[in-house]
Amino acid sequence: MSGLVPMTVAGEAALRKELNRLKTEDRPRIIQAIAEAREHGDLKENAEYHAAREQQGFCEGRIQEIEGKLGEARVIDVTTIPCTGRVIFGTTVAIINCETDEALSYKIVGEDEADVSQGMISVTSPIARALIGKEAGDVAVVKAPAGEIEYEIDSVQHI
Repeated sequence: MSGLVPMTVAGEAALRKELNRLKTEDRPRIIQAIAEAREHGDLKENAEYHAAREQQGFCEGRIQEIEGKLGEARVIDVTTIPCTGRVIFGTTVAIINCETDEALSYKIVGEDEADVSQGMISVTSPIARALIGKEAGDVAVVKAPAGEIEYEIDSVQHI
């Protein structure tokens, strides 16, 4: 990664919580499992030892990944930004599909926080890119594989 990565306050808190769990719970548990597996003798044919070492590799890799992301994170608290009515990172946007009248609501978040099933989309997603900078009443055109989709912005909330 290069440059600063936008992240919400909740996204940063979730990563810090996961990092703490990995360092204080998972890492010691894995070290203990490796020690116990070593006591069983020949390491070449010891499946428990190899499984624990593999877990250790995943755990250490994830710790490094999270520390890197947190080091490059630019935490943005949308509640501290004056509400202009424009769609920006961290806002929650209610939109209506102009063709089907389907109402949707999305919060624009960082890439690591995105979860469409929870109504959170990445700031780099096509929908978010089409919405950024617009305000209630505007129509955003999203370029999708199936063609262009028009959404009318119903409301923008700084929550």
